[in-house]
Amino acid sequence: MKRFSSSKRAVNNVVKGEIKWELRPGGMLVQKRDMGDASSGPMIKIKVSHGSFHHDITVPAQSTFGDLKKVLVQEIGLEPKEQRLLFQGKEKDDEECLHMVGVKDMSKVVLLEDPASKERKLEEMKRNQSVLKACEEVAKVRAEVVQLSDKVYALEGIVHGGTKVDEKELLGLTELLMVQLLQLDTIEANGEAKVQRRAEVRRVQRLVDTLDNMKARNSNPFSSSGKSEAFECASPSFPSSTRITHDWEVFD
Repeated sequence: MKRFSSSKRAVNNVVKGEIKWELRPGGMLVQKRDMGDASSGPMIKIKVSHGSFHHDITVPAQSTFGDLKKVLVQEIGLEPKEQRLLFQGKEKDDEECLHMVGVKDMSKVVLLEDPASKERKLEEMKRNQSVLKACEEVAKVRAEVVQLSDKVYALEGIVHGGTKVDEKELLGLTELLMVQLLQLDTIEANGEAKVQRRAEVRRVQRLVDTLDNMKARNSNPFSSSGKSEAFECASPSFPSSTRITHDWEVFD
């Protein structure tokens, strides 16, 4: 074991053959070890306390705290970066070796979830709940719009058939659709809920446009088909005793 006291160039000078070195906390330069070497040594059982839960974890005695975190992922579901490991009241770095700080068989290690990670999870949970609530509100509006759309398309078929409908029906449907459009505008949506809200807004706008076209056609049933009203000019009627000639009388 050698003391590292110079620059990065000194680290390169001590790498000889296949021997690799690594810098430990505190400036200590030691031979680099991998998990393959550690797994060939003795195994120890560590008691890990996580809140009200306790886990017995078996790892090679030469493992680091970073290695222990990787094993704990399978047990508790927290990623290594989300874990904080404490031994004898002090938090340990990932690079520190268990045996070098006094961790032995049946030693106790405390696991805490990183506060920043916990806060992110809480924020994500709140966002998911907000999205779910917004989706439910959009679904309620969608149900109303579907019912209104059935009425719109029914009237559209009547108008296209050349039959006039009561103008009040068209105006009433337009007002009801505008109410749903305002309802959609009050929904605070993000993510998937925002996509669904946008789709419903477009649906309502298309229905309102359809009603506007129906109003124009309803007021003039022949305008959209290219036909115009034809008015026949009736021939003047003459008494049956009157004889029509082409003789003209000249007046001075």
